[in-house]
Amino acid sequence: MRQLSVHADDVDRLLERVRRTAPLVQCVTNTVVQNVTTNALLAIGASPAMVDVAEESGGFARAASSLLVNLGTATPEQRAAAREAVDAARDAGTPWVLDPVAAGALLPVRTALALDLATRGPAVIRGNASEIAVLAGAGSGGRGTDADRGVDEVLPAAAELARRTGAVVAVSGPVDAITDGERVARIPHGTPLLTRITGGGCALGAVVAAFAGAAPEDPLLAASSAVAAYTIAAERAAEGPAGPGSFQPRFLDELAAVDGSRLAVAIAREGVAA
Repeated sequence: MRQLSVHADDVDRLLERVRRTAPLVQCVTNTVVQNVTTNALLAIGASPAMVDVAEESGGFARAASSLLVNLGTATPEQRAAAREAVDAARDAGTPWVLDPVAAGALLPVRTALALDLATRGPAVIRGNASEIAVLAGAGSGGRGTDADRGVDEVLPAAAELARRTGAVVAVSGPVDAITDGERVARIPHGTPLLTRITGGGCALGAVVAAFAGAAPEDPLLAASSAVAAYTIAAERAAEGPAGPGSFQPRFLDELAAVDGSRLAVAIAREGVAA
């Protein structure tokens, strides 16, 4: 695959578009992370809406800028709302993001739903390496939300998943990889503290949806820019006192403060594409 270089100016341009347009992001997401997800979207400049009731979710998806479907708590009500919202989003041309949380053999209900939804035109599929491997048919899943595979190990399967579904596939890990099946961007930012707080990955899915709503014409650039802005903010937040308790509020502050100059400093230091 060809390496895609994502520059600080590109990320800053899309970040400013998010803040200028405040995309309305509908979230059918798990109940554990709704507050975290809402706060992350507000901090980055988007407008969150937790509309996950069947018979409401479809109509809202038609009006929203983008949709996140996160399968962390796949209750019967949320499963129905997810299907309804996805079908309406696809019909209306609303870009949507699939986050197949904990997909794998241990959790067959959500896994079957994730496999079904992946065929319904997501703009982006975002997950850890084990979750992406399951959707690609290249693994049986990790232990709950924990990945047991490496990003590079599953990248060929992620590329094939992207080609098969037409979605951009974003694989989270120590170095994130985002691919459309032909090109790949690698984002070497972030901090292990994101795995020590509730919703570190789930909120990223929502931020990806915000960028996809602001830039639906280029989901690969949107997803790469979202991951870069999010992980660079996390990296800066981790520079303070150690520990997940103090990290979380600092992270929200950094999401709100991230801008072109901060992006440029981080990218110049570590880069954005391998």
